Amino acid sequence: MKSHLKVHYFQHIAGEGFGSCYEFLKAHQAQITATEFFALPVDLPLEIEALPQVEEVDLLIIMGGSMSVNDEVNYPWLKIEKRWLRRYLALGKPAIGLCLGGQLIANALGAAVSKNKMQELGWTTIRKVQHVPQECFELPEHFNVMQWHSETFEIPKGAIHLAENDACRNQMYQIGKNVLGFQFHPEITPETLSLFLENDDELAHFSGACVQTESELKHSSKAHFIQGNQLLNQAIEYVLQKTA
Repeated sequence: MKSHLKVHYFQHIAGEGFGSCYEFLKAHQAQITATEFFALPVDLPLEIEALPQVEEVDLLIIMGGSMSVNDEVNYPWLKIEKRWLRRYLALGKPAIGLCLGGQLIANALGAAVSKNKMQELGWTTIRKVQHVPQECFELPEHFNVMQWHSETFEIPKGAIHLAENDACRNQMYQIGKNVLGFQFHPEITPETLSLFLENDDELAHFSGACVQTESELKHSSKAHFIQGNQLLNQAIEYVLQKTA
């Protein structure tokens, strides 16, 4: 990873910040900036020129959020964000999308995002898809991650399906060697999970076999977080290979 990497992240809700990415990237002397879409005035249109120049970003990380990628009426900045994403991705630049972020990349490239057959909220086990090309991002056979979603993406045209589970078939994909889209939250830390629980009212509206209680989530073992955090660090290094 080159030094003084220019990392930009898109944040969609106040309680869903950078998570484990921050310490890892700062340790590599990355320059980190952000666009906080949740802080934008709802009555003022967002101009695409207000976002960074795509040429000035070495790595884009798109965080999660409680809104749907399809809700451009209530969140008009979504349309501008997707337009900017298409410009950025057209240059073959590194990007990672986490939960809503993975949905945004997929949707910006023409893939549908819709309700999943089951809601997932809490720790679940994911398995790697078999028979993917050898040069693809390497995943463990099985791994435990934090989920927080009721919608999911279709795999974009030209992307490779990497991970799945019984509750949600499309858990992860890659495009080329520079884009990774996650349906889950590998960035979650005990601190960010506390912010999820404090700022997100989705838990009260979720139910089903893949939904944990607030009490269960508050008592998550520290070991639960480590595997996802390490996976994300490896993902960052993978998409940055061409820029090293």
